Amino acid sequence: MFDKIQNLRNIGISAHIDSGKTTLTERILYYTKKIFAVHEVKGKDGVGATMDSMELEKERGITISSAATYCIWKGHNINIIDTPGHVDFTIEVERSLRVLDGSILVLCAVGGVQSQSITVDRQMNRYRVPRIAFINKCDRSGADPKKVLEQLRQRLNHNAVLMQIPIGLEGDFIGVVDLVAMKAVYFEGPYGEDIKVGEVPSHLIDEASARREELLDVVSMFSDELTEAILEGEVSEELIHEAVRRGTLQRELTPVFVGSAYKNIGVQPVLDAVNRYLPSPMDVENIALDMNNDEKEVILSSDPDDLLVALAFKPEVTPYGQLTYLRIYQGSIKKGDDIINTRNRKKVKVGRLVRMHADEMEEISGTGAGDIVALFGVDCFSGDTFTNSQLSYTMTSMFVPEPVISLSISPKDNKSDTNMAKAINRFVREDPTFRSHVDQESGETIISGMGELHLDIYVERMRREFNAEVDTGMPQVAYREAVSRRAEFDYTHKKQTGGAGQYGRVAGYMEPSEDGVYEFINEIKRGLIPTEYLPSVDKGFQSCLQKGQLIGFPVLGMKVTVNDGKAHSVDSSEMAFTHTAIGAFKQAYKKSKPIILEPIMKVSIECPSEFQGNVMSSVNQRRGMIISAAEDGVFTTVDAEVPLSEMFGYATTLRSLTQGKAEFTMEFSKYSKVPESVAEELKKRLLERSKGG
Repeated sequence: MFDKIQNLRNIGISAHIDSGKTTLTERILYYTKKIFAVHEVKGKDGVGATMDSMELEKERGITISSAATYCIWKGHNINIIDTPGHVDFTIEVERSLRVLDGSILVLCAVGGVQSQSITVDRQMNRYRVPRIAFINKCDRSGADPKKVLEQLRQRLNHNAVLMQIPIGLEGDFIGVVDLVAMKAVYFEGPYGEDIKVGEVPSHLIDEASARREELLDVVSMFSDELTEAILEGEVSEELIHEAVRRGTLQRELTPVFVGSAYKNIGVQPVLDAVNRYLPSPMDVENIALDMNNDEKEVILSSDPDDLLVALAFKPEVTPYGQLTYLRIYQGSIKKGDDIINTRNRKKVKVGRLVRMHADEMEEISGTGAGDIVALFGVDCFSGDTFTNSQLSYTMTSMFVPEPVISLSISPKDNKSDTNMAKAINRFVREDPTFRSHVDQESGETIISGMGELHLDIYVERMRREFNAEVDTGMPQVAYREAVSRRAEFDYTHKKQTGGAGQYGRVAGYMEPSEDGVYEFINEIKRGLIPTEYLPSVDKGFQSCLQKGQLIGFPVLGMKVTVNDGKAHSVDSSEMAFTHTAIGAFKQAYKKSKPIILEPIMKVSIECPSEFQGNVMSSVNQRRGMIISAAEDGVFTTVDAEVPLSEMFGYATTLRSLTQGKAEFTMEFSKYSKVPESVAEELKKRLLERSKGG
């Protein structure tokens, strides 16, 4: 058990792809004596970073799955989750932020606030997570922490303030000036483990004094005592720390640190800041819903002696059974305890309780509120809540975006068929943004996800981890259909089959709904259709929305109003009225001038300014609409909205256009009508495919 919940920190490390999150985590683990040798990302030394335990992560040098670990720094227990930066793995960031109390936002001193930094920041705001910022890579050429500080203020609207200034930059970066203590800090030894504190270099005294004034000015807003001390000229370090902590916890201040994780400079002060400024579980208000009391909101206590409430935020299927990551919000959990899954009220016995360190685990006998641990052999889904039998609380789950891209996959042989089914079953449980279904007409297995890379990784994992050799079809965009105008229906369903027949008549109209959601409106008077049959009519219409009549994709946003009809005393039944509604839908759908909608992606491209023209014309060629182009010194960021169908293979095009110097991220933005010429082409292509299928 942790002795003091006040000394516990649950933090995440989040950033734009390639900002150095995993490298920072590696250094943190080294300084807290959790590992005894430092390895680099991309596995250049044949080992790879501790937190990237998956083979694919080591090869590609990216984080795919968030990994959990814990360490101890100056008497504080710190649970750390290293999250992916790539937008295709956004669910990993969502579920981590859902259970974390604080976060380190890592920014690159050269790239600054990039597109994914904005997305991650938005996710932190969604879960109200306080943060500190770390400007990494100050040793790189072009590093400019002051520019990054300005971007934090302008682009992310943070009340950001420097806690340190760098001593030297780029190749001359050798340490930092601590503005609270007004001391120079140097990091010596092979991995910067020996900290030397000295006087501020003479050439930096003026800048350091000015920056300290700015720091005091900003943080005194959060402490009357500090304001008084400034006026009396007796400012203590303790008062500054207290004021910074208060501002950070209120999410009205972002303390900014500088350094280079790769060059081992400035990491330990970030750990000190985690202890000093980020919240303990006691400082965060967590809310559950009481299922026995009309889902009334209940504030959880963070008391280890209270009744248990814990959230399963990440299930992971291992060769030895399911491993479930749990965040305990109140109460305690011990080996041998009986706990209840609120979703299905099933009782579960706690067998093995472990604390995770990347892919290694350490058995523990019990733990209490605030902690993040893992259970073995518990069958549950992401977002399930566990309590004692006396409670029926549920925690609100995390935000899950809808998949936007699909791929057909087929096994090469019988053995692969069984293994593929096992793999899909596992991935669906682990990742709520990964979906799978069998196409009724073609019999193909279709997998859906957040982007090309997302599905790419899963197909590769099928081959490696499950020995399932599969062929993949063309990527398929998740199109949608919608009605564009009001259309009336009056349909009678009659069927005589000896004995009782089937009879039903419904009349009314369907039209586009304003908010894009299905609505069923009953305007039947005088009981023309008996009340017990109306849910079947509704069900019939809803079943048609799964597959539109135009190109066979789900129908979005439709309002159905039924205002007339007829029933037969003997031949009418629920089934008859379901069939009647299906017939009525088919009758009116063609008349409603259906249109095809396509997913539009928000694309953000960063490239050297010299290639701006090429990049913008490549976006225009792809039916894209440029929203903004912001030049920032040598780099330009182009934000655009582009149909997903036009983005396949864009990574290769972009590389050749910019000599490999540009990168882009994209995420789903909205559904929009397909131009007429593209719609005709689509209808033709999908018709041919269905004939071929």
